[in-house]
Amino acid sequence: MSTGNGIRDRVAVIGMGCTPFGEHWDKSGEDMVVDAAFEACEDAGIEAKDIEAAWVGTLSSSMSGFAASRPLKLDLMPITRIENACTTGMDTFRNACFAVAAGMYDIVLAVGFEKLKDRDQRGLAGTFTTGHPVFYAGTGGPGAFALAATRYFEAYGATKEHLGKIAVKNHHNGTLNPKAHFHREVTCEQVVGSFPIAYPLGLLDCAPTTDGAAAAIVCRADLAPMISDEYVLVKGLGLAVSAGTGQARSDYDYTHFPEATASSKQAYAQAGITDPLHELGTLEVHDCFTITELIIYEDVGLCAKGEAKDHVDAGTFELGGVLPVNTSGGLKASGHPVGATGLRMIYEGYSQILGRAGKRQVADVDLAMGLTLGGIPGMFTCGTAIVGRP
Repeated sequence: MSTGNGIRDRVAVIGMGCTPFGEHWDKSGEDMVVDAAFEACEDAGIEAKDIEAAWVGTLSSSMSGFAASRPLKLDLMPITRIENACTTGMDTFRNACFAVAAGMYDIVLAVGFEKLKDRDQRGLAGTFTTGHPVFYAGTGGPGAFALAATRYFEAYGATKEHLGKIAVKNHHNGTLNPKAHFHREVTCEQVVGSFPIAYPLGLLDCAPTTDGAAAAIVCRADLAPMISDEYVLVKGLGLAVSAGTGQARSDYDYTHFPEATASSKQAYAQAGITDPLHELGTLEVHDCFTITELIIYEDVGLCAKGEAKDHVDAGTFELGGVLPVNTSGGLKASGHPVGATGLRMIYEGYSQILGRAGKRQVADVDLAMGLTLGGIPGMFTCGTAIVGRP
């Protein structure tokens, strides 16, 4: 790996847009791409004609660059479609940033979206299967993460109540976010007693199936102050993709996600972060299930192995805590339109840094991080982005 600073301070985000996440029966995927992209352009103070290239991320809601060129009328523009499991939105942003940092373009668009609610199947399409009976046993998301939960409980003494507190925190934050899918407080008792999906995970431990889109306008850092009065700089980017053989390894214990550790370390090295718990201002993590968030606390270096439950009890990651996590409501309350989720995490950090987060605003945020995790335990892709003040 390079010993340089990588992407740090070479690329700026000058505008962002995000649709409300939820059930958009009255909108197509293309409608949401238009809404998010034009909000981002308006925020940046540019027009669509100023965009030189675009990247569009979607897991399964469209094909090729047509997903952006057609709704945005970007005829003959270089546009690339990105798909990288639930890390799709984060990787879309990453590719756009690299193109600008390489000097190929000055101003580009990164947009991610998903239209999931009106498809003819439950949950996500079966895109993760490798066809191998060992490496992908067909347990599905809830079953696979339930294995992680039961193993973590056995190893470190966590309980369903600890997972319940994470859901309570994220639902509370979602009530403060006008663009979140759910605006409903829940109690720990409701979470623990919710309809069982895959023990120990109940319905209220699981993120919903959601429609939505999010977008970013990215430009050269030296151009940013000439275009916009308010912007953030990209401080670090990470991406780690496993070989997908964790379930076949005798040393894989389900209580850690090494891809999250590797991806976050890449971003920390570029941003110069050595103590993320105290240096980050806010953090968005992939809480597709409550156990996922609990394990990620440890994997990204916020606390030692087995200590996450103690921090949950202490309120470390609540609004007003040492490091507020998932101030947006996370996937649990904001929702999870896969191609948009990573960009939505960056949108939340961007909003926090610029003081635009309303009732969920955290004071004096200089650095914000987002981390997405795609796949199931033993075969993940993980993306990380850190943005900060100039």
